[in-house]
Amino acid sequence: MEDQTATTGRITSLIRRANGGDGAALNDLFASLYPDLERIAHARLHRHETITLLDTVALLHEAYLRLVKAGELNVENRAHFLAYASRTMRSIIVDYARARQAERRGSGRKPVELDTVAADSIADPADDVLRLHEALHQLETVDERLGRVVEMRYFGGLSVQEIGAILGVTDRTVRRDWEKARVLLSIALK
Repeated sequence: MEDQTATTGRITSLIRRANGGDGAALNDLFASLYPDLERIAHARLHRHETITLLDTVALLHEAYLRLVKAGELNVENRAHFLAYASRTMRSIIVDYARARQAERRGSGRKPVELDTVAADSIADPADDVLRLHEALHQLETVDERLGRVVEMRYFGGLSVQEIGAILGVTDRTVRRDWEKARVLLSIALK
């Protein structure tokens, strides 16, 4: 139990320093939580592996670079930091999907007339990511907490207990929000 308490205290201290703009603390925080971040990155890519050329390590590095570029953090605890990193990873994947879609549509090149009926009938996974991103964005405008629950649970792989701690609600409320969000998203994606 002492090791757990010491680790929690160390993470809390690193978060406090990183929130103040301490780059070394952010580096240490990222390194300390690397296994958790790797699990989140792997889960993200597993669902969207055909969209990006990124692997788990590349997604982690890209997320780290975005976190460093952002400068100061504004997170409260370990779970909040993991949720923030998960959102950053989602943003990276959505950016790749948009780039892929732009490339597929010519990306500013002069159009060539072809019979593309067969090609248009093949679903592109990038389209699915963007549809889900848009549906999640709509859900967040209706109920921000539902959107955050989906973000942390589906994309971030956080447990019901971790989500409850971040949002300051009970586990039962998180489960109820998760079910409600799943229903609303399934309707939006039809």
